[in-house]
Amino acid sequence: MRTDTGQVFHLEDYRPTDFIIDAVSLTFRLAPQATRVISQLTLRRRPGAASDAPLVLDGDGLNLVSLAIGDAPAEKQRYTATPEMLTVHDLPESETFTLTVETEIDPSANSQLMGLYRSSGVYCTQCEAEGFRRITYFLDRPDVLSVYTVRMEAETKDAPLLLSNGNPVESGDLGNGRHFAVWHDPHPKPSYLFALVAGDLGVVEDEFTTMTGKPVVLKIFVEHGKEARAAYAMDALKRSMRWDEEVFGREYDLDIFQIVAVSDFNMGAMENKGLNVFNDKYVLADPDTATDQDYANIEAIIAHEYFHNWTGNRITCRDWFQLCLKEGLTVYRDHEFSADQRSRPVKRIAEVRLLKAHQFPEDAGPLAHPPRPVTYSEINNFYTATVYEKGSEVVRMIRTILGADGFRKGMDLYFERHDGEAATIEDFIKAFEDANDADLSQFAIWYRQAGTPAVSVSLHHDANAARLTAEFEQSVPQTPGEPTKKLMHIPLRFALLDEDGSEAATDAVKGARIEGDVLHLTERRQSVVFEGVARRPVLSLNRGFSAPITLNFQQTSEDLAHIARHESDAFARWQGLNDFALRVLIEATRQADGNKPIACDPLLVTALVETAADDRLEPAFRAQALTLPSEADVAREIGNNIDPDAIHRARDMIAADIAKKGADVFRTIFEAMYDGRTFSPDADSAGRRALRSVALHHLSLAEGDPARAFQAFGKADNMTDLSGALSLLVHHFPETPAAREALEAFEKRFAADPLVIDKWLTVQATSPGPATLSRVKALMETRHFSLSNPNRVRALIGAFAAGNPTGFNRADGAGYVFLAEQVTALDGKNPQVAARLLTAMRSWRSLEPVRQAHASDALRSIAQKEPLSTDVRDIVKRTLG
Repeated sequence: MRTDTGQVFHLEDYRPTDFIIDAVSLTFRLAPQATRVISQLTLRRRPGAASDAPLVLDGDGLNLVSLAIGDAPAEKQRYTATPEMLTVHDLPESETFTLTVETEIDPSANSQLMGLYRSSGVYCTQCEAEGFRRITYFLDRPDVLSVYTVRMEAETKDAPLLLSNGNPVESGDLGNGRHFAVWHDPHPKPSYLFALVAGDLGVVEDEFTTMTGKPVVLKIFVEHGKEARAAYAMDALKRSMRWDEEVFGREYDLDIFQIVAVSDFNMGAMENKGLNVFNDKYVLADPDTATDQDYANIEAIIAHEYFHNWTGNRITCRDWFQLCLKEGLTVYRDHEFSADQRSRPVKRIAEVRLLKAHQFPEDAGPLAHPPRPVTYSEINNFYTATVYEKGSEVVRMIRTILGADGFRKGMDLYFERHDGEAATIEDFIKAFEDANDADLSQFAIWYRQAGTPAVSVSLHHDANAARLTAEFEQSVPQTPGEPTKKLMHIPLRFALLDEDGSEAATDAVKGARIEGDVLHLTERRQSVVFEGVARRPVLSLNRGFSAPITLNFQQTSEDLAHIARHESDAFARWQGLNDFALRVLIEATRQADGNKPIACDPLLVTALVETAADDRLEPAFRAQALTLPSEADVAREIGNNIDPDAIHRARDMIAADIAKKGADVFRTIFEAMYDGRTFSPDADSAGRRALRSVALHHLSLAEGDPARAFQAFGKADNMTDLSGALSLLVHHFPETPAAREALEAFEKRFAADPLVIDKWLTVQATSPGPATLSRVKALMETRHFSLSNPNRVRALIGAFAAGNPTGFNRADGAGYVFLAEQVTALDGKNPQVAARLLTAMRSWRSLEPVRQAHASDALRSIAQKEPLSTDVRDIVKRTLG
């Protein structure tokens, strides 16, 4: 565990290395407790570097066995070695020289799952962001690009598979029960993209022919017996490869592409060149064990990691401050892929729900940072929703501003200019400017400024003059370290809707710049005047969520219902319903007083029921429309002095009222969406299941009885329906025999499948109410839970802290004490996972005073612990402020 050193890294301090590493030759003599790593580096001094500059290599907990300069062992006075650094002096004056470093590491003891570790009998690596330095001393930074050749030696019976990056070169028998394999990657890459996997795994094989006719071997490795569950991942991979050729013109560049699924992994997946390592959660799927959301996640993450081959690997980051250059851009690419594979409006709704649930609170709290931060203490803590999701939204805005053709021209120029390089955000923006003769200097502030911009809007219609005037004002709230803000370039898509829903005609437009249906806000205050507007239209603003902002626009309930009924932009229809529902839920929260009944606005009920019954709309969209904003959504909009129990009571009453008033329609939908067809994970089938599940939810609330849900649980022939019915029983009828029987049946059926048991853990961890904490503690004592497995931790502790507003935010503070205990217990084993658990506390200052005080005490108890990792210390410091 790296403890806090107090070191802060600054973007402005960046400078190139004094040395260039042209080639890396690695030899691994694999053994569970004592793996020898021999690293031969071919180096040269960078032009302009001082002739006496020492070579300083990064390490992390390393044990140096030997060091050689050229062919001779290095004299002791020529180097200084600590577990964290190797400094070599008096280097050869020749243009190129070699340095051979031998280290010994213990993969079995590596509970951090960073560097080289061994889990379930499989050797595996994770090197992003700074894991390679846990394997050997190196210039472990993303701007050091080298060609790698890797030789692995291992016991044949323990590790019949020996895999690394690039193409296979040679393999053979060494005698004494050992064998070897050599891999070579011809594409220079940074150390964080290095990968090694060795073990005994099953394989699914296929092939792909690129757009220029080049054959590529495809392999996915999984635990023996689970090969059939990798079929969908393989199909998603082939579709991703074809899509990247067709949409971005990007062709794969090696002879083989491999994916390995492992059960112990800190992240979702890792894009190592030609050898992606995945959490098995995002590879394995069949109808009995995976939900429709699992299938969608597998499709998206397979695509994401494959797309990194060009946006991350062929062009990588100059430094870790540029992380969103690869992650935000690649998230945008995987979003577009999923939208093309499934339903574009439904996908967009899901993206915005995720953004508002995770990134907006991050932007509004103590952990706020720009998509490209300027300082960090621990880079692992910047794999955030801001870097990924907001980073994607910034790329999307570039496309909105430049149009589809302009965006493609910019991307093509970016690939052409920077292939094989470590690039910056400035390089990325410059490609779009040069390709389109455009000025994006003001827009680029999105990358440099934290906080969610707010746009206030007011309308005035002059019927006599047939004129509509819209006034806009933008602002960005203060964030830590940024008391003053710059004006943003905000592209807002809009429409003016007549009474029948058609777009209103105008004679002329004056004021702010408008291109097509995009309004460009670039000043603090701007006006737009629409002439020739005889009747007051309804303004639909930020269509498709064209900018990640908050709108202060006091539209009437009638206007929101009009948008929900008539907008041609499907996302805008959903947004109208969602905004209307949020307004109703916030008002209900203010009225919540014990069990006093609260009724829903009849206009909202009508709009929801009409949308549900409209079979011209795709089922998946109707399911999204019928899903009320979450309790976290309501809390975010209220902003401060949050009482999670009041929000929960209000939402329950509004949901029950809607359910009762729309029961006949929901019953019809529930029956109509079941057609008895064999399970298929395609988008249409998944949409029908989603709508049926929402209808079941509403019917069960209307009837106030678990019978229908329990019957659905018993009849379910796929995991989507089964887990949906289980969740309904456990969350809404928790103390009934039906809920207990369903939980027992689910556990008995899937006890041997950890990924499915994770669903069972999460369903229980997210059951509302203060009693859930005791259940979570009890589940930690069962055979199904292990603090050393990140998936189990996330499924139980993470789900409780981040996904159970009433259970975690108990008024007595017990939930905060529990999380503090788990974070400190986990910190010594896996600091990265511990730190990410702790981010559940990011919005503690928005709570009402009693809960705030308890949360503060829990955070301070963590801060006082010694030793603390850099990861956890950084999060707790910033969260406390």
